[in-house]
Amino acid sequence: MMSSLWRKKAITSSAPSQTGLKRIFGTWQLIAIGVGVTIGAGLFSLTGVASGLHAGPAIPLAFLIAAVAASFAGLCYAELAGMIPSGGSAYSYAYAALGEFVAWVIGWDLILEYTVSTAAVASSWSGYMTSFLKDWGIIIDPRLLHPPMTPVELPDGHMAHAWFNAPCLFILWLVTIMLTRGMKESARMNGLIVAIKVCVLVGLVVACLPHIQMAHFHPFIPPNEGHYGNFGFSGVMRAAGMAFLAYIGFDIVSTAAHDTKNPQRSMPFAILGSQVICALVYVIVSAVLVGVVDYHHFAHDPSPVATVMDVVNLPWLSLLIKGGICLGYVSVIYGLLMGQSRILLSMSQDGLLSAFFRRMNPRSHTPVPSHMLSFLVSGLLACCLPIDILANMASIGTLTAFVIVCAGVIALRFTSPDAPRTFRLPGGPLLIPSLGIISCGSVMLSMSMITWMRLILWLAIGAVIYFAYSIRHSHLRADS
Repeated sequence: MMSSLWRKKAITSSAPSQTGLKRIFGTWQLIAIGVGVTIGAGLFSLTGVASGLHAGPAIPLAFLIAAVAASFAGLCYAELAGMIPSGGSAYSYAYAALGEFVAWVIGWDLILEYTVSTAAVASSWSGYMTSFLKDWGIIIDPRLLHPPMTPVELPDGHMAHAWFNAPCLFILWLVTIMLTRGMKESARMNGLIVAIKVCVLVGLVVACLPHIQMAHFHPFIPPNEGHYGNFGFSGVMRAAGMAFLAYIGFDIVSTAAHDTKNPQRSMPFAILGSQVICALVYVIVSAVLVGVVDYHHFAHDPSPVATVMDVVNLPWLSLLIKGGICLGYVSVIYGLLMGQSRILLSMSQDGLLSAFFRRMNPRSHTPVPSHMLSFLVSGLLACCLPIDILANMASIGTLTAFVIVCAGVIALRFTSPDAPRTFRLPGGPLLIPSLGIISCGSVMLSMSMITWMRLILWLAIGAVIYFAYSIRHSHLRADS
């Protein structure tokens, strides 16, 4: 059995197979997916929490640290995406480079990453939609806007406990229906939404510039309050760890190989292009937000842009921006749910998960059962857990994937040195992957012990499933 843990898929067998998916994405559609997921997954939701609880005005520095660490991983993703055009992202890369058990670990980790990321984004969307509706005079019962047992104040002034976050279910259901109707139609809609989101960001920056107060940047890194991660440089590093939820976009791009017309050419370009665009946007916009509102007001705030627009006090522009953000979140959830279904599909095709996850709707050519299950699980988490717990879980899952992808590049440079690569890392086989492992590993070590314990528990559950089911149903076992 021990030898079975390290069996690898041949690189040629990792090429796209007959999945039933339609190839409709080109380079620009992939960039739209990467930008659409990345601009939103952290910018509209985590900027407030990360600055208010950890980094203070230094939140742009935290995003920059995360961007540098993510850039090393992004380069590694680009090499592997051009070499192994498979829709399983880091899972497929690990299967070819490091063996089946490592592939299972990272596949199981990606399931966690996408599920909790989707829940975190849906939770933040709920905050923005609530603020948007309030501007129109529509008030939702606060007991339907927070995780269970959260203390809330009712309109009559009495205190009560929240029931669950109901708006999350609506947006997740809406995007799930959008995905199940077919990829060509939903990709067009996603491209339009991303264009609107870019316009919203430009309007936000222009409107906020006159309201920036330089006093809000002093001290740039607030002194530590006596605990690791509570401001100081350790707080910047803790915020950088949370910010990795923001850089999940290029991981999503790498799941779309089976939907892409020419994945070996398009995917490396889309991964690197979307990453550069988004890093610049994150640093600029986060600096504007903490310049307008004192970071203390952002603690536990899932909708910091709405808070900033209330301070700017331009009602007509506030409505446009909040409405545009609410619409823009659709592209984030779209990419996350799509990536989730592609991971499940790839693992199912290899026999590591049930055939249930590769069932296709004959009309739309989409994995409807996977989409529906993802909706149910993500909806349950979004309704019941606060955004900071979800964000930390998503970030540590993302970092784990990045470390394994960097290790996979090193392994394949030595085990398959002559395999064709449409993009090759500069600096040899060790420099950039090693920097990626060190930088991502350092950010992981800055994360809280409870976050680590949740990850270990999830991986332990995955190990039980692997040894009870997956190792016996693996297609590589049947072929050997």
